[in-house]
Amino acid sequence: MLSKEDIAKRISKEVKDGYYVNLGIGIPTLVANYVPENLNVEFQSENGVLGMGPFPYEGEEDADIINAGKQTITILDGGSFFDSAFSFGMIRSKKVDLTILGAMEVSENGDIANWKIPGKMVKGMGGAMDLVASAENIIVAMMHVNKAGESKILKKCTLPLTGVNCVKRVVTELAVLDVTPAGFKLVERAPGVSVEHIIQSTEADLIIEGEIPEMQF
Repeated sequence: MLSKEDIAKRISKEVKDGYYVNLGIGIPTLVANYVPENLNVEFQSENGVLGMGPFPYEGEEDADIINAGKQTITILDGGSFFDSAFSFGMIRSKKVDLTILGAMEVSENGDIANWKIPGKMVKGMGGAMDLVASAENIIVAMMHVNKAGESKILKKCTLPLTGVNCVKRVVTELAVLDVTPAGFKLVERAPGVSVEHIIQSTEADLIIEGEIPEMQF
């Protein structure tokens, strides 16, 4: 099974030259570490940053330069800072080509729950609602199962929804899944992980066609 860094590394292959990409809190923030240097990519954070680079090395952090998750980041040459109103204007006007989000649950029709667990304190929904409402290409980076081994890839979400019918692809420690009109389609499996193990770890039904290749990094 893959680590969180491996999930981010696999998702980095979805980033194309010239893309403007929003990175959500959690695993998605790691994606900037793995995008090839020869690609011209602008990473955006809804707190008002464009041009994020990889995480800084230890000892080189600047506490005034952070992403939406309050992690210290680096800024590439030409990067810029602006207020959140301008940032959300970029998002709502669909200037972002790809949005990469974390999630607690995803359903087979592309619903996502990633902002609240009832009964637990939450600071707020952040920019998640705007991102899922405005983005046309959403990839979710998440763990396939919770700490109890229960599936987070579901027929129907049980947690409060962030957005409906919006997720296009999910990458987990076990698999790459596409959301289709007929449900989840198994596209790739993690190295050494069998199709049977993925089926057993998934509450939703899976569409499986032919031989399922292993992920390539």
